[in-house]
Amino acid sequence: MSGNKLQYKKMPLEELVVLSQQNDFKALEELIKREQKNVFAAFSYLSSTKENVSDLTQEALLRVAKNIHNLKNPKLFKSWLNQIVTNLFYDELRKNQRKAETVSLDDDTEESSPIKFQLLDKKCKPHEKCISSELEKIIKNAILGLPEQFRIAIILRELQGLSYEEIAKATHSSIGTVKSRIARARGKLQEDLKAYI
Repeated sequence: MSGNKLQYKKMPLEELVVLSQQNDFKALEELIKREQKNVFAAFSYLSSTKENVSDLTQEALLRVAKNIHNLKNPKLFKSWLNQIVTNLFYDELRKNQRKAETVSLDDDTEESSPIKFQLLDKKCKPHEKCISSELEKIIKNAILGLPEQFRIAIILRELQGLSYEEIAKATHSSIGTVKSRIARARGKLQEDLKAYI
C-alpha cells in the first residue's frame, strides 16, 4: 500500500470531507469507502430485498459524490449523509406505493438478509451459529414489521447513532414525536422478541 493511500486511511472524517470538497478524488474515494458499510446497514433495515439495498446504497453514495460541494459545514457530514439516506428511503416508499407492489416479510432466503449481526462470539460452536443466524432473521423481521415511521426512527437512533435532534431534522418531525416513535418502536420490539431475549 502506498504511503499516500495510508495517509487518507488515517485521516479524520472532517478532513476527508474538506479535501473532497476541494476535488481531491482520493479523499472522496476514502470517504465513500468508510461510509459504505454504514449506509448499506441502514438500508438493509429499511428495505427488504438485497437488490434494493444495494441500489439504494449506490444511489446514496453517488449523491454524496455529486453533492459534497453543497455541504456548508464539514462537521455536519454524518447528519447530511443520514438525511440523504432518509430522503432516498422515503422516495423509494413513494415510488413503491405508486406501483402498488407488496413486500414479503416472511422471506427467509439468504438473499433477503444482507446484513449479518455478530450476536455471538466467532469462536462459538456450529449449533450456536445456527441459533445466532435464526435470531438475526427474527430480529430483522421484527424491525421490518414495525410501522415505517417507527422503523426509521429506531434505525436512525440505534444503528446510525443519531441524536434526537438529528432524527427530528431528518424526518421533519418534532423532537417529542421522535422520542415517542422510538419509545413505541422499542416497546413493540420488546413485545415481539420477548420469547427470544
